[in-house]
Order: sequence, then C-alpha cells, then structure tokens
Amino acid sequence: MNINSTVISGYQALNDLSYLLKGRQKALLVTDKNIEGIPAVQTLIAQLKQHIASLSVVNSVPPEPSQHDVAAIVAALPTTDVDLVIGVGGGSVLDVAKLLSILCVKGAPTLEALLAGEKPLTRTTSLLIPTTAGTGSEATPNAILAIPEKETKVGIITPVMLPDYVALVPELTTSMPPHIASSTGIDALCHLIECFTATVANPVSDNYAMIGMKKLFASLETAVAEPGNLEARLNMLWASYYGGASIAHAGTHLVHAMSYPLGGKYHIPHGVANAILLAPCMRFVRPAAVSKFAQAYDLLPDADQTLDEEAKSHALVEYFAALVQRLKLPASLEELGIGPDHLPYLVEAALDVQRLMKNVPMKVSADDVRNVYLTLFPALNH
Repeated sequence: MNINSTVISGYQALNDLSYLLKGRQKALLVTDKNIEGIPAVQTLIAQLKQHIASLSVVNSVPPEPSQHDVAAIVAALPTTDVDLVIGVGGGSVLDVAKLLSILCVKGAPTLEALLAGEKPLTRTTSLLIPTTAGTGSEATPNAILAIPEKETKVGIITPVMLPDYVALVPELTTSMPPHIASSTGIDALCHLIECFTATVANPVSDNYAMIGMKKLFASLETAVAEPGNLEARLNMLWASYYGGASIAHAGTHLVHAMSYPLGGKYHIPHGVANAILLAPCMRFVRPAAVSKFAQAYDLLPDADQTLDEEAKSHALVEYFAALVQRLKLPASLEELGIGPDHLPYLVEAALDVQRLMKNVPMKVSADDVRNVYLTLFPALNH
C-alpha cells in the first residue's frame, strides 16, 4: 500500500499553511472541545478563516466514537460538499476526519454503505494533525468505530482514506496529561511490535517498525516525564506515525484483537486496554518470534549485547512489563472493576476479530486466549 502523504514536521510547522489553503472555498475542521482551546489550534483556526471563505467546525467528536456518533455529525453539517477536511486531535478525531473526507464529497455513499464495503470511493483533500502520539491514524487506511449493539469495534479500511498532508507538530502534544501520554505511547508500541511480528510482516513494514521502535524506546519515558521536551515529543509523533505506516503495510494481531472487546463493551480507553495486554500477549507469542524479539531488544538504549537471541527475547517481554509498571498504567482487569465472570464473553469476542487473529504468528485456540486473559486476574493466580 503506497503512503503518498506529504509530511510537514517540527516546531511551529503550522505557522504558514497559505500554500495549502490557496484556492480552497469550503473547509471542515474536525476536532474536540479540549483540543479546540489549545493556543496553537486557535492560531490555526484564525489562519483558516483568513484564507477560506467558508469554514465549518465540528468539535463534538467523542472518545471511541460509534457509527451513530458519525451519522449525527454528518446530519448536523451545514454542507457535505467541501474541498478540504482538516482533522486535529487524537485517534478518534482523526478517524472521524478520515471518514468525513469520503462522506463530504458530491455523490458520496452513506455511512451504512461505507460500513458495508461500498466501492469505488473518492475523497476530498485532507490534512491530519495528531495531538497525541499513539494511534498513528494519520498514516493508516483504517477508521475504527464502536458498534454498541454488538459491544465491539469494527474497522473501515480503504487506502482512499490515507491523507494528502500530515503535520507532526510537537507543541500540540505538550498539553497531554501524563496518563494519556503513557497510554497512547504504549498503543504506538503495540502497533510497532505487533506489525513487526505479524504473519503479514514484510521488509517495508519491518523497516518502519524498527525505526519507530528505536525512536519510541529512546523517547517515551522522557516525553511523559517532561511534557515540554519538544525533541522527545516530536520523536514520539514520528514513532506513532511509523506505527501507523507499519499497520498500512502489515497489521496488528493478538493485543489488538483481545483489546477490542475491552473497549467495545467496557469502554476502557484503547491505549490502557493495550497496555494491560502487551506483556501477557507478547509472552504468549514470543516462542514463535524469538529472532524478531531479539532484533527489537537490540533497539533498546541499554540493550545487553552479550545475551543470545533466546535470552534477548525473554528480556524484551520483561522490559514491556516493567515499562507499563513504570508508566503507572493498570496491569490487571481487576483494577478496572472487571471480574473473571466476564471471561466467556471476552474469549468469544476476541476470537471473533479474525481480521487480526489471522496475523498472530502461531495458532491461537480459545484456551490460549482464555489463559492470556486469566493472567489479568492476579487474584486467581495465587
């Protein structure tokens, strides 16, 4: 899958977008109320108003949006004929912006038709600006929507949604609270290590994944501890972008398949669900990915190069577990009020995500999934 986006990056990269805005008549800015208030976003809005005759602002995108949320946004738009869609926000905002870039063109399909897989598709020009460093949505052909009726999530996937322009601007991420910087950073790490070890991994996705992991390992904890460290924040934006590019060329697997039900039914934030599952899932797949794990371990700033591949693969899993702990993210479902009585639902719902399960580098049975979930209930393991 070709990613042809033009990437603009660096401090104050949004200061002059006149070259991009010239000749645009109608634009749609997609964001949320918190992001809209950031000074740099206010400056961007002023710039848009200066260059574009008609600017509509959608600031009602909720976390983990459903198809009903998107349908309500489309119904409330003053026009669905725009020549530029700009998404500024976290993964949920960017996913909605990507969907609107298809839904806001003349003769666009309905959202229902999009969910049903209608083709061919076209979109209007799009610019995506992430304000978290985790989802990599700006580099993926995916938009994830919650389906409340089924208590799960689905992915709408089409290369048409890949944006024309991406802006990686570190100052837009400095207002993230530490727990958001932590959980979104772990989400990026899951994208990178899962794509690197997936059955569909290839030299292109491996290259993206290794560059992304090197940046993430060097910068995640600094970015969380020092919100104003623009170098660390920019490195995390790039790590997140490379995670998205890895998804575009390969695909995630066990962590994401098992986290979908946690978000769909229990509304656990996606990055938190992934953080809980990261070490247990990687411990399970490690025997099928020893060499890849060893390569990833070698990217750690303080990697012990005297270890053999087997030892490095174990050390990487332990690093993941310790990292989640250092970042003060939950390590069990019990901490979130989910009891073991929910296991039958979780196992069935995770196995249902075949789009991702087929990427796991080994066969996965219902008992395997159950056993991984069981590790998230420490009270049962004593």
